[in-house]
Amino acid sequence: MLYANSTPAEKRARFRERLASGELLRFPGAFNPLSARLIERRGFDGVYVSGAVLSADLGLPDIGLTTLTEVAGRTKQIARMIELPTLVDVDTGFGEPMNVARTVQELEDAGAGGIHIEDQVNPKRCGHLDGKEVVDEASALKRIRAAVDARRDPNLLIMARTDIRGVSGLAAAVDRAKALVDAGADAIFPEAMATLDEFAAIRAAVDVPILANMTEFGKSELFTTAQLADVGVNIVIWPVSLLRLAMGAALRGLDELDAVGSLAALTGEMQHRADLYELIDYEGYNHFDAGIFTFDVRK
Repeated sequence: MLYANSTPAEKRARFRERLASGELLRFPGAFNPLSARLIERRGFDGVYVSGAVLSADLGLPDIGLTTLTEVAGRTKQIARMIELPTLVDVDTGFGEPMNVARTVQELEDAGAGGIHIEDQVNPKRCGHLDGKEVVDEASALKRIRAAVDARRDPNLLIMARTDIRGVSGLAAAVDRAKALVDAGADAIFPEAMATLDEFAAIRAAVDVPILANMTEFGKSELFTTAQLADVGVNIVIWPVSLLRLAMGAALRGLDELDAVGSLAALTGEMQHRADLYELIDYEGYNHFDAGIFTFDVRK
């Protein structure tokens, strides 16, 4: 009932232990707390909070318009509902190194298991769009050093994302990844890798966990978890997938409602009310105070 039993610190410690095992961890993107709970119930290893999803949820493009307050607020809503670790996209850290430091502590307080900070210029762009620009190496390293210095829980994962592959090529991405690790990054997110060989090149270059972004309609082929594990990837995210699936279903429902005037033909595609009640744990609330919650979840 209500929120997770584990503290954020406990979840972060377990996350570090799982990463140290060397296995591939699967982090689908949640678009709200309810979808995060569904990810947990289906047996995944963690939940990803995507900047692109949060922007889209607000009706905005993914160009750095969201604020630290909005990201921290959504992170808290999601992280407190689940026992799984939450990995959060904080774009470029919301400003200069001092802003990055504040971002780290705000997300730590919100319950994040880890964050990733990228090396794009402000305002940033979606990582799979053309026309990206990255900051110089010195500026990128300052962001990571500020993040590492600011965290209070050493188990908070500080991941560095580099977008330089799409700007200057793979060799530059390898060099940037090495420098980011030297600056203190606990893990590397090489954005928009085109092939498995490119992931393997990053894997060979650094001795920290690496992440693969399997977003649809982007620069990367949609590799399977088995393929990614074979080249040494440690975390895989599907950042926008659940939102895309949900919005596709919503669009089909609206079309059916407009054309037919009823959704009776689509009820078989809907989550049943009983399944929703089970996911939300209505029974737990009923047990807590039967004098108030008098519903029957079996209907």
